[in-house]
Amino acid sequence: VRISQLFLSIFMELFMAMCLLPLFCACVYLCKLVLQWRNQQCYLLAYECYKATDDRKLDTESCVKIIQRNKNLGLEEYRFLLKTIVNSGLGEETYGPRNVIAGREDCPSLEDALWEMDDIFSVTLDKLFDKTGISPSKIDILVVNVSLFSPAPSLTARIINHYKMKKDIKAFNLSGMGCSGSLVAIDLVQNLFKTYKNVHAVVVSTESLGPNWYRGKVKPMILANCLYRSGGCSMLFTNDKALKHRALLKLECIVRTHLGSSDEGYGCSIQVEDKHGFRGFNLSKSIAKVAAKALTMNLRVLVRKVLPLTELLRYVIMSRRQNKVAEHRRGVGAGGTGLNLKAGLEHFCIPPTEGAVVNGVGNSLGLNDYDLEPARMALHRFGNTSSGGLWYVLGYMEAKKRLKKRDKILMVSFGAGYECNNCVWVVLRDLHDANVWKDCIERYPPTTLVNPFMERLSWINDERLSFVTSEEVMNAVRVGGVGPG
Repeated sequence: VRISQLFLSIFMELFMAMCLLPLFCACVYLCKLVLQWRNQQCYLLAYECYKATDDRKLDTESCVKIIQRNKNLGLEEYRFLLKTIVNSGLGEETYGPRNVIAGREDCPSLEDALWEMDDIFSVTLDKLFDKTGISPSKIDILVVNVSLFSPAPSLTARIINHYKMKKDIKAFNLSGMGCSGSLVAIDLVQNLFKTYKNVHAVVVSTESLGPNWYRGKVKPMILANCLYRSGGCSMLFTNDKALKHRALLKLECIVRTHLGSSDEGYGCSIQVEDKHGFRGFNLSKSIAKVAAKALTMNLRVLVRKVLPLTELLRYVIMSRRQNKVAEHRRGVGAGGTGLNLKAGLEHFCIPPTEGAVVNGVGNSLGLNDYDLEPARMALHRFGNTSSGGLWYVLGYMEAKKRLKKRDKILMVSFGAGYECNNCVWVVLRDLHDANVWKDCIERYPPTTLVNPFMERLSWINDERLSFVTSEEVMNAVRVGGVGPG
């Protein structure tokens, strides 16, 4: 009997152990997931946008003088450039590269290109380290994205050398990704955070304009000369949970869409040389269609992550009641969803590329003037600053004290490739720093965004003037804007 009881006791203990083992393994696995989730958090501690000195401001009159220096342009090209500048949505206080302001756009030097980068790096990073109190020696990851300039040693090496950063820093230099490079860099940081615990990462997003001035006359390629301006932003991220109380934003999700496998997508935004050997950035006529497709594909994934279930169910029910023809005629938006994005998002960072683009993206997403105001104001004050542009938009929201705790922000970006990269941030506390807007935020929004040269140059839209020579056009501009005839 005792032997039977002993065997029964051993059997019961083994049975209990076999039952508890899976439970124990499940608990260990869950704990591992929780710890992994904690380490994967991506917090934005601070960001600093670049503002050049006043001697580099570009008003419309300065732009006209720069246009006049290009002897390769004919009358039609002059009119096209003037119309683009006047109608672009850019204001009178944007900033240009030093060599262009000085009249050396035809012969940029390596020194000019490096000076442009060094100025942006030092201004933004010095302020970033000073604001956060975090030493450059504490940075574990450094990512720099500049599309059109990739010297050797790399730009990341240049920053590391200047600030004497640690020897085991993880450095990445990204190029060729256009205006979407900033979110590509952040996606890289987020994935690195899955491997490295309690680390700090710096992302620097800007563009090299000085050595990339287009000197030809192909209209889709001279657009870049009209729209792009000097600017950039440096950001500091961490996955250290202990620093959450100091963070401004937390990255909730990021979705990347790449249409590079399509020839049309690959070629719609590309750096090329024209038939005269002048290098520039060409924007094809198909870019609007490609951008809409990329945004549609991206939002179909992203909305599932950020919109409430009630809104998703409402969409499913409504979409089943409508046929495809009616849906096409209704023009439900870039996402092709008919979803109300405001059901789960409070703020929208639209890339400040050009006035018509801002309006087009805003209409497709169902946004109103209040939603689009930050993008329009960033474009007006700082121009199209490429990959740094979204952070001027965010800075405007913060300066206007729009960002409240638990609000969600959608950032939308497009880039060469062709790419559409979007992300959602959660505001961790009420934000009210005037940042790069502090000297002008009281003047925004202005009573009107109409370019002051609109009335003076209104005659350039008159097709009856097609017989006028380029000399007459420039003379009319110089003498005060009395149009020919």
